[in-house]
Amino acid sequence: MLKSLAVASAALFISTAAFAQSTVIVTEPQPAPGAVVVHEMPTQVRTYVMQQSVPSVNYNGDVLVGRVLPQDVQVRTVDGYDDYGYTVVNERRVIVEPSTRRVIQVLD
Repeated sequence: MLKSLAVASAALFISTAAFAQSTVIVTEPQPAPGAVVVHEMPTQVRTYVMQQSVPSVNYNGDVLVGRVLPQDVQVRTVDGYDDYGYTVVNERRVIVEPSTRRVIQVLD
């Protein structure tokens, strides 16, 4: 009787331990420092930027996604979309994150 009680207790303990491992936590990884994060942009932002007539600014170097524009390049805000700015650099329209001045997209 004592032996069967021990076997039953052991079986109960093992099955309880198996059920205890059912929780899974998933977190989104943070991008590496300096990584370029691509996100969907409203089509209205692109349309607005393409319709604006602003002078081009000369810039030494390539205008690339992820590049931070210098302070002397005027960045204008897209009407109705404060998270997007734009300018024209080296005859190319660029969409910029106004708070960091980082180029989000280069338009052709």
